Amino acid sequence: MRDDDRLSPFRDAHSDRDRAEHVPDTPQSRSPAYRLAFADNDFLCRDELRPVRLQLELLKPQLLLDERRIESTIVLFGGARIPDPEFKDKARTNTLANLSEYYDEAREFSRLMTQKSMQSNCRENVIVTGGGPGVMEAGNRGAKEAGGVSIGLSIVLPHEQAPNEYVTPDLSFNFHYFAIRKMHFLMRARALCVFPGGFGTMDEMFESLTLIQTGRMERIPFLLFGREFWEKVVNWEALADAGTISDQDLDLFRFVDTAQEAIELINNWDSAPPRDDIPGSV
Repeated sequence: MRDDDRLSPFRDAHSDRDRAEHVPDTPQSRSPAYRLAFADNDFLCRDELRPVRLQLELLKPQLLLDERRIESTIVLFGGARIPDPEFKDKARTNTLANLSEYYDEAREFSRLMTQKSMQSNCRENVIVTGGGPGVMEAGNRGAKEAGGVSIGLSIVLPHEQAPNEYVTPDLSFNFHYFAIRKMHFLMRARALCVFPGGFGTMDEMFESLTLIQTGRMERIPFLLFGREFWEKVVNWEALADAGTISDQDLDLFRFVDTAQEAIELINNWDSAPPRDDIPGSV
């Protein structure tokens, strides 16, 4: 909401910002000290202003998503390097080429879920991805092919990267802080779908699992696409056997291999009763 959309006796910030840009050119008006604090990028980027920037990154997507009345999301995590099957011959490795089937599954899952989302005028079950290539592109692509909307939560990286072309433009956000970005992934999440990926995907997966395991987040459908991949890269049973996680923790997620399996599990998810073995509890 803009300041001028509200009834207020005070002069709005937009007007003063515009007026300040057209004052007479003098040594005083050229000085950085004269700039309005909220319109001074150099000032806002000072180390001392980090708490303010954290608040702004939390607030901007929150306000814009609220204005769109988006109430719940379906989160897709997955590798940026997994290729569209149409271009799998250009994959860096044969293994990546073999994983290209999950591009199609992510695309199909998002298409089906977005059809459901459209029944609520795209307020519920909106697909959200990291906004990049690979599985993320597939998720946004499937949503667009269904005729709905989808969210992209991008992050500024050292190499130049634009959001994929399928993200709904006014739902495409960019972040400086990984932590705030991950908060926005989970704040409206109704289900989490994790596709094969690398460090970033595992970081997102394990942080989300930890929040559910420790009772900091409600248990929601948590689906790992590709049983063969996930059982190869993570020895889940060994963690339980060693006692570093409990046997109950293995029930926090389910393996699926197809979009249809995932849809059925989400539609028929059985919420577990409250646990009495939450790590750190007395």
